[in-house]
This record gives sequence, C-alpha cells and structure tokens, in this order.
Amino acid sequence: MYFWGNQRMSIMKKLILASTSTIYGGQYLDYLLPELLQLFSDTNEIIFVPFARPGGISHQKYTEKAAVAFAKIGIHVKGIHEFDDPRQALLNATGIFTGGGNTFLLVSKLYELNLMEILQQVIENGTPYLGTSAGSNIAGVSMKTTNDMPIVQPPKFETLNLIPFNINPHFIDTDGGKEHMGESREMRINEFHTLNDEPVIGLREGSWLSINGDQILIKGSHTVRLFRKNQPAVEFEGGEDLNNFMHNNKS
Repeated sequence: MYFWGNQRMSIMKKLILASTSTIYGGQYLDYLLPELLQLFSDTNEIIFVPFARPGGISHQKYTEKAAVAFAKIGIHVKGIHEFDDPRQALLNATGIFTGGGNTFLLVSKLYELNLMEILQQVIENGTPYLGTSAGSNIAGVSMKTTNDMPIVQPPKFETLNLIPFNINPHFIDTDGGKEHMGESREMRINEFHTLNDEPVIGLREGSWLSINGDQILIKGSHTVRLFRKNQPAVEFEGGEDLNNFMHNNKS
C-alpha cells in the first residue's frame, strides 16, 4: 500500500495545479488571475513551457496566448523554446507555467531536453509554478492517470513527484445515463489501482490545488475526489487541506 507519509513535502514549494486553463464561458486563465497575482507576486516575468502542443510555430502561438492572459496582471511571459539554454533558463526563472495539451508529448519533450530533473529541482527550491491540465499531470508521481492519447512514447512515465499522488484533470462524474456504455473516469482510476498504489485526485473543471509548503488546499468552484487503493472515494470541499486529511488517514 502506498503511504502518503513516505513523500517529503518541501516547505518552499508554491504551486497552483488546475484542472483546466479555461472554464466554460470564460477567457484563457481569467478565472485564475487573482490567484496568479498572489502566486507570482515577487516577479514580473515568468517562463512558459508550451511543449504539450506540437512544435515549431505552435509553440510560439501558444506562448503568445499565455502572454495575453498574464499581461492583464502585469507579468511578461517568455517561452522556454526561445532560450538557447533552456536548462539555465529554468535555473534563472522567477516563475514557471506549463500549459495543457498532450501529456505524452509534454513528458517526451521534457526528457528529450533533459529538463525534468532541473524543473523538479527549481520548484522544490521555491520557484512558483502554475500547471494546467497536462502541466498539472506532470506534478504528480507519474503521468499514468492522464486522459490523453499516447501520440508519442516517452522514455518513462515518472514525472516531477512534487506531490504524493497523481492527478486526473477534467474529471467527469458518471451521469447515470444509459446511452453511454463505455467506462467512466472512476472506473478507469479503479483499474489503475489494481496495479498501482499511489492515490489519485480527480480535479473537476474550475477546481485547483493551491500548494504552499506542506499545505495542499482545495480551491475553485467544485469539490474534488480522492481515490485510494482498496478504500472508498472521498469528496473534498473548497478550503479543505488535503495533506492534513491524508496524514490523519494513513493506510
């Protein structure tokens, strides 16, 4: 069985891990801007990691999209693909944002450029980090609970291990309808737990995790669901500290 307490939580870590970048009826990142103003309060420039989208011109267009959103709170954005030495760029970064897209593609590119370890290091040392969708997936123990199609094959599934669980973004509840006969997200996560031990957080749209040191607060417009192997799923309301619950309910 996977024990939450086996994971070391850095007292310096500052992260926001969101299910999505855009909620229905809103603009890109708008619903998160008040939180981002606090997360990146000590900087006016961040590095954007666009690798969850295909390369070339798409990386630049994706960066420009992020730049438009962050300009609303006075923060300049530069894409990591614009640097001659992306590893050094991460070491010097005062803030980092990894956008959504395809997690297989993102993880493959981070390993290809030898950025996974350095990204983990700088976040552990206190560089504030925002992840949305695929960018949130990589904060977990592994990418094994992504919803994405494996359009490329990464060298391994292990990711940043910044939090002692995996994330399933865009989590959707079973609606009880009879027309859809395929597996639900909950069924897929239960399948994952037949062969894997780490907990999984189902993040619904409009919800996010705010991590400050060893505190993991639930925030946003919906509850989140925690899945653990051989245990009933648990719902969490906004404002609850997930880390406190897990330390008090080890199994």
